[in-house]
Amino acid sequence: MSLPNAYARTEADETVDVTMTVNGSEVTLSLPARVTLSDALRDHLGLTGTHVGCEHGICGMCTILVDGQASRACLLFAVQLDGAEITTVEGLGRQDDLHPLQESFSKHHALQCGFCTPGFLMSSYDLLTHEPDVATEDLPEELSGVLCRCTGYRNIIDAVDEVAHAHRDGLPGPGNCAQRTLVGRTPTGAGAAAAAEVAEAAVPGDHPDEIALPTGEPTILVDVTSQLESAPDEVARVFNDIRLLARCLPGAELTDELGDDWYRGRARIALGPVRLSFDGMAHVLEQRDDRLTLKAQGKDTGGGSAQAEIVMTATPSGTGVSLHAEAKVFLTGRIASFGRSLAGDVSRRMFEDFARGMDRAAAGAEPDVSAKPPGAMAILVGALSDRARTRFRNLRQRRRDRTPRRDRRRTPSRDER
Repeated sequence: MSLPNAYARTEADETVDVTMTVNGSEVTLSLPARVTLSDALRDHLGLTGTHVGCEHGICGMCTILVDGQASRACLLFAVQLDGAEITTVEGLGRQDDLHPLQESFSKHHALQCGFCTPGFLMSSYDLLTHEPDVATEDLPEELSGVLCRCTGYRNIIDAVDEVAHAHRDGLPGPGNCAQRTLVGRTPTGAGAAAAAEVAEAAVPGDHPDEIALPTGEPTILVDVTSQLESAPDEVARVFNDIRLLARCLPGAELTDELGDDWYRGRARIALGPVRLSFDGMAHVLEQRDDRLTLKAQGKDTGGGSAQAEIVMTATPSGTGVSLHAEAKVFLTGRIASFGRSLAGDVSRRMFEDFARGMDRAAAGAEPDVSAKPPGAMAILVGALSDRARTRFRNLRQRRRDRTPRRDRRRTPSRDER
């Protein structure tokens, strides 16, 4: 008698398809039977918020929720979880809308090195969900399943206790679980439906009916304004020439016109040793002298993908033009694994480089096609400089706000004396 498929023997070099719902997104992975859930989350979906410590189920660093119950991801094989609903720390809250536990951990500085923080957040969520009336004196024992290397337990207990008292009637659920593009790699035979659509559209052939962006929170929101010296009519000429417009971005190339405002192209990005090359398509939705709206999607050779909706508006400003760019960007793959902050800096720097190229093209000069694609060091130095300037301005403003008005009087000049 043959065994049911769930108990069938799997050879070491064979893979098993497993479908899970991870943070609200259904994903199908093709994995060897020996791959743990923690490795599947980190290495195949790029959800590196799940930390791995002892790999024996003792330290609790890899705590996640499986069907609403706290579980050790290092002790579960991914193939055991077909049909399961997984929630990781990434699903708990968004950067602009933190879960109460995340807010409390930040308020009480309930971390030192931070390595144990994801495990404590997920374990605390499980505790307060099932025991909302937990007593303060019981918290050390209830949270003992996660170990803090830095022995920062006092602040951790204070953070959890504050949330427990504030939400006796029920803890809010995870705030970042919805159907969307997962941040992570998409190896052969794996990935979400959105990644599959991108892959299909990135190969030669007819264009799809439309580029459907994932629902939910974008990986990056870009809002950049650049001042161009060129006159509005010169900028309008570039807006109406898609091939010239594409050459304004270093590393980008338009390779084919598919008709009906559809275009095929590629873009290159270098981040230190990681070099990405995206092949994909763009669909121009609106093209005027002062406004351009498009959707684009592409697939990296390493299995990642990018989808975006971009709106650029040119407004007369003095003798030149103010170029405003807004973009919603959804990422999977290696560039997404760098984190929102760095990925956002990459995107903003690309738009700034594009604005300089556009100003050059509007002035009648050919964009510098020999320019290198955005590099890691230039992006890092630029981002740190921008943040340092912003921090200095904020610090100076705070000092000014604290200075009594009578002390703000201007020192009279020599002539005034």
